Amino acid sequence: MAAVELVALVDEGLGNSAYLVDLGDGRALVVDVSRDLRAVHAAAARRGLRVAFAADTHLHADFLSGARQLGATLGTQILASAAGHREFTHTGLRDGDEVDLGGLRLRAWSTPGHTHEHLSFLLLDGDREVGVFTGGSLLVGSAARTDLVSPDRTEALAREQFGSLRRLATLPGDVEVWPTHGAGSFCSAPPGTDRTSTIATEIATNPLLRAPDENAFVTALIGSLGSYPPYFLRLGELNRLGPAVLDREPSLAPLDVDTVRRLLVDGAALVDVRPLTRFAAAHIPGALSIPLRPVFASWLGWLATADRPLIIVRDRDQDADDIAWQAAKIGYDNLIGELAGGIDAWRAAERDITSTRLVGADQIEDVRVLDIRQRPEYLAGHVPGAVHIELGALAGRADDLPREPTVVMCGHGERAMGAASLLEQAGHRGVTVLEGGPDDWARTTGRHLETGA
Repeated sequence: MAAVELVALVDEGLGNSAYLVDLGDGRALVVDVSRDLRAVHAAAARRGLRVAFAADTHLHADFLSGARQLGATLGTQILASAAGHREFTHTGLRDGDEVDLGGLRLRAWSTPGHTHEHLSFLLLDGDREVGVFTGGSLLVGSAARTDLVSPDRTEALAREQFGSLRRLATLPGDVEVWPTHGAGSFCSAPPGTDRTSTIATEIATNPLLRAPDENAFVTALIGSLGSYPPYFLRLGELNRLGPAVLDREPSLAPLDVDTVRRLLVDGAALVDVRPLTRFAAAHIPGALSIPLRPVFASWLGWLATADRPLIIVRDRDQDADDIAWQAAKIGYDNLIGELAGGIDAWRAAERDITSTRLVGADQIEDVRVLDIRQRPEYLAGHVPGAVHIELGALAGRADDLPREPTVVMCGHGERAMGAASLLEQAGHRGVTVLEGGPDDWARTTGRHLETGA
């Protein structure tokens, strides 16, 4: 057979890659696709392909699988680990099982670690291993985290991950490595531009594959684990039960001002997705700021709850469909609509408006500085004396913080505005947001950043 035609479909926001493989006969295989199938449908349509097979490497923690949707709407055959005990129609595979794709074959390899039921899929052309879909096992320069199933299984799964990576390393060096998790994924992947690799490259460069023994591997992997969004803990079980099949594309229903006010009284929450400067200038009191950008879904899943009705506030030039799909792919089906007319309609109705002051790097002397970046970012360099609380942990600690003027900062300002909105919800006043980050402060003041704890 000619060279395999494979298309990587990258979700920059979640840091994941799905794959579409042209099987050469008008059919396609897709691997690890999310519920947002727009890119899959577009890629298949451009090539005149029907998605005949959908393989899932594991019960994902960071997005809802789109495999069941494909099965229900296109009759796609779903391939997944038998050990996952999925409660919907699928072909359960065990180690060594093969599926004939019509010229190509897919062989299941048990590679537990990231999750207990994890499978990698070898793509074979005849007897030649072309590539391997490694999911959350072997990543480019790393391996996926092992603490998502249960805290008391983290070390045991890390030891299984050691064995899985060593098993994958026995493949021929020219075998392509096609992982699901990549740079930007909270499932643990180092920053970088490469999303695919080869076995030979990983053997030569991946620090975890170069660990001298199992104990060193476990120490290095567990030591690299940072925080992750709490919605991760829900999606594995939702994927096992089977994500609800959508009968229409998600959308934002328009809600007038009076309806929004009534819903807020009944317990709904506002999520304002406008750029930070627009939110700073004017927003509805109590609104949560999560600017719409590629990482919107991750922060929505980190800062907003999935069991409370959510109402969106956006600018007219922001894509309502993108907002709805980003929420849907992480299981947030609780977006009940948007404020029709946005902040202008609220203002026109003479409802309360508030603002949050933005400050420059030269305006934070002699004031409390709260740095809400991830721990590795903070350790790499921060403003001297800055208090550190990760944004994801802030809501639970806001009531304990001193009620004093505070400048919130992150790398650029978007996350800091989200933190400021959480503090305002908790009754803090005198909260301002730094435009920019620690590097801007260092350039402006000519002073050095501190590193370490």
